[in-house]
Amino acid sequence: MFLKILDIGTTKTIFSKAILMHKHPCSGIILAGGLNTRMGENKAFLKVHGERILDRLFGIFQELFDEVILVTSVHPDSEQTGSLQYLEWDLNIVTDLYPVRSALVGIHAGLFYASHPHAFVAACDIPFLKKELVEVLLSELEPRWDIILPVTSDGNQPLCAVYSKRCIKQIEAQIKQGDFKIADLFQKVRVKKAPESSLRPADPDLVSFFNINTQKDLAAAEQMSE
Repeated sequence: MFLKILDIGTTKTIFSKAILMHKHPCSGIILAGGLNTRMGENKAFLKVHGERILDRLFGIFQELFDEVILVTSVHPDSEQTGSLQYLEWDLNIVTDLYPVRSALVGIHAGLFYASHPHAFVAACDIPFLKKELVEVLLSELEPRWDIILPVTSDGNQPLCAVYSKRCIKQIEAQIKQGDFKIADLFQKVRVKKAPESSLRPADPDLVSFFNINTQKDLAAAEQMSE
């Protein structure tokens, strides 16, 4: 993008630099490869207060990252169906590298394709993610940490966290052993925990971690958005 703008004019070049400076040296990964068995439909396309969850997530990611990756699974009836449904968004669409539907497998694929050394990972079913909370997590990034993990009274929040590409080898080892528990990864890499007290200033009610799995959750989300 920067090189193309150089040909247009100095003013636009300076403007482009200003935009890029506000983005983080980190990729943004959206996981959209779940089975959606309890919901019965693709949760990324669910509307809360008239807006699709994926539209809102993508808007936040665009503001924060210069690279947005969406990870999906290969559809059982067609190798392309899963990816084709996301073509209206200007993002990098990738598929799992292992034939197992698991959040850990999705994280692995996203990190594998990410061009930055770190990536913020979010599930596609969180309708109230706050940009400010993501920025709090990104502010904790240091070379020594492999994961920046938010922790609330409900426990660890691994699907709204920052991961280093250094996690790839360890994740691969787990997958090959048939271990798909994200929590087990935390025992083998360097984790910086972001406590609830550091998150609430950015998200007082911690709504960023609210996810939709059922119609009841969707109804609750509609009430929360009013």
